[in-house]
Amino acid sequence: MSAEPVILAPAEAIAAPPRFGAWRKLLRHPGVLIGGGLILFMTLMGILAPVLGTINPAEINPTFRNRVPGMERTIRADDGSTRPYKHLMGTDSLGRDVYSRVVYGARVSILVGVTVATISVAIGLLIGLVAGYVRWLDGIIMRFMDGLMAIPAILLAIALVSLFRAGLFSVIVAIVVPEIPRVVRLVRSIVLSVREEPYVEAAIMAGTPTPALLVRHVLPNTVAPLIVQGTFICASAILVEAILSFLGVGIPPETPTWGNIMAEGRSLFRVYPHNILFPGVFLALTVLAVNMLGDGLRDTLDPKMAKR
Repeated sequence: MSAEPVILAPAEAIAAPPRFGAWRKLLRHPGVLIGGGLILFMTLMGILAPVLGTINPAEINPTFRNRVPGMERTIRADDGSTRPYKHLMGTDSLGRDVYSRVVYGARVSILVGVTVATISVAIGLLIGLVAGYVRWLDGIIMRFMDGLMAIPAILLAIALVSLFRAGLFSVIVAIVVPEIPRVVRLVRSIVLSVREEPYVEAAIMAGTPTPALLVRHVLPNTVAPLIVQGTFICASAILVEAILSFLGVGIPPETPTWGNIMAEGRSLFRVYPHNILFPGVFLALTVLAVNMLGDGLRDTLDPKMAKR
């Protein structure tokens, strides 16, 4: 009896594991590539601020107030030596280097965005799981969340900041609170649809404890939507922080943030537009990059968007 020949499938016909296919699709998405690259650049700029910002952002020099970008001057180092220095983005009304302040301002914006997104998603996930699974708590929790969502986010943030001492912590708390209801509604809708699935009902009939049921069967279905939602929260938090600082109710003025830089330069905007132009461009690019990354993640992780 002769053995049947074995026909080998061509290399392209062999399907890659699902996780590698998702990663390949993710890395080919233009929004993910451009947005992720810009976010990586802004993050590295904030981390390397002491190296990139070659002059103290808080150093005041009235002699060089409101100088145009590209102006050169001689600065003295701690050891007494002197060297030429070019103000790439000019100086503000107090003679501070705008370039160094913009570089250091990236630290605050990235920190606020990531922290707010992480805390909002964590708290909203916990509340949303309870609201979606425990029926008698659903109405109570959601009416409270509806009340928070009825208040405009920026007004609620201003009101919360006024209750605390101005600082990074109060700004983060003020931005987190308006974002939690949005996460709660998202998680609740997912739980309401998943808990009707046959495998969840089978697990309930088998006597699976509620915490184990939520962790094993419900929680995995919320990961992809929450990742996408987290990116949009991050972009919104960066923008709201800049608005609060611009209005003078956010980070203290002595701390370099993009909102503070624009707030200090608004009075002389017509004469010296560079004080608002450069931090505004970096702020817009960062928010745009995070939104592009979120759109790319949604297109890749959402099955409906992937089919389109």
